[in-house]
Amino acid sequence: METITSRSNPLCTHFRKLARSRSYREETGEFLCDSPKLLEEAGLWGAPVLTLLYTEGVELPPFDDHAARVVQVSESVMKSVSPMETPQGVVFSCRAEKRGAPNNMKEGRWLVLDGVQDPGNVGTILRTADAFGWNPVLLPGCADVNNPKTVRAGMGVHFRIPVYHCTLPELTALLEEADLPLYGAALRKDTVDVREVDLSRCAAAVGSEGRGLSSEVLAVCNRTVRIPMHKNCESLNAAAAAAVLLWEGARSG
Repeated sequence: METITSRSNPLCTHFRKLARSRSYREETGEFLCDSPKLLEEAGLWGAPVLTLLYTEGVELPPFDDHAARVVQVSESVMKSVSPMETPQGVVFSCRAEKRGAPNNMKEGRWLVLDGVQDPGNVGTILRTADAFGWNPVLLPGCADVNNPKTVRAGMGVHFRIPVYHCTLPELTALLEEADLPLYGAALRKDTVDVREVDLSRCAAAVGSEGRGLSSEVLAVCNRTVRIPMHKNCESLNAAAAAAVLLWEGARSG
């Protein structure tokens, strides 16, 4: 059994850099997960675990350990490498698979995120998209899909569904090719109640927490939709707005 008790061990340094640096995650092609629940999800969906650190006494759920490096570490080491304030005794790395634009958008419903910068919101939205059967596409400016906070909020979605990344010109070309309307969650003259729009075959765009959809994305939207709310409420945050849109799409079949 391999053990590590020193926080200065190179493997510990590697894990800390995975936790805090997007550029390092992209350079190494790895991302960090930090709980037994995520390890359980990785095992359930067959995600290859690269390196696993755990503390004595933690019960590890089944996972693919064929090629994994499994290391027992001290409580001190675990606190130094886990991005959580209260570590749960398990951190591990997985291979990051970053996808570019989808081959086409002819099938299914598509959720487009435009500049959503909060990692927790991105993870929550991805989890909700998975629950309601939408395909997520991230435009430039969104939080890193492999940020530990995104991974934690996604609760295993990274192991279950593809998350696509593309530019706005790529998205526009794909929508035109598929003859797919793009509805933006925003207010302008053509805005209609989201309940009055057919969301059974479409793409829907949700913007950043602060400014909403960018003018560039709004320019290519076929129309905009609003979520009916009490008059005293001005807006919803990105994750809540996305959840309503995703549910409406699933409800409409």
